[in-house]
Amino acid sequence: MKILIVSDTHRDNSNLKKVLDEEKPIDLLIHCGDIEGTEYYIEKAAGCPCHMVSGNNDYFSPLSPEEEFYIGKYKVFLTHGHYYYVSMDNEKLKNEAIDRGADIVMYGHIHRPVIDKDKDIIAVNPGSLTYPRQEGRAPSYIVMTVDEENGEEVKFEIKYLIS
Repeated sequence: MKILIVSDTHRDNSNLKKVLDEEKPIDLLIHCGDIEGTEYYIEKAAGCPCHMVSGNNDYFSPLSPEEEFYIGKYKVFLTHGHYYYVSMDNEKLKNEAIDRGADIVMYGHIHRPVIDKDKDIIAVNPGSLTYPRQEGRAPSYIVMTVDEENGEEVKFEIKYLIS
């Protein structure tokens, strides 16, 4: 199973379109918020099931601020992260995810990619496709793969869009 994880597109989906063209086919798209009213476009462009949450810039959004769902045997907690002070660090968010029984927490907001694995939780942030803030400032996303033939082993890869 191939899952595309993105965040913080801020109404500019041109890089998302490039990523979809490059990564398709995908089985699931996850957007960690700050969509700014383009959720219907994203669903149509993805052409697969989507999970999306609202972020701090998604005013009047019909999207929920948080979601919990399963990917295979993994319980996922999805949130934008701003309610958990992720600009400081992700410890409060990871603790909340553990308290909810999650195996993986996905978040956005900081515009920097993160894969943080420890014994209790995996925290991932795809960064931003529109306004990246990490060194080099390349738009980033994560491809998650679930090896269904190998005990549902999960892997995460940060990828960068090079123009």
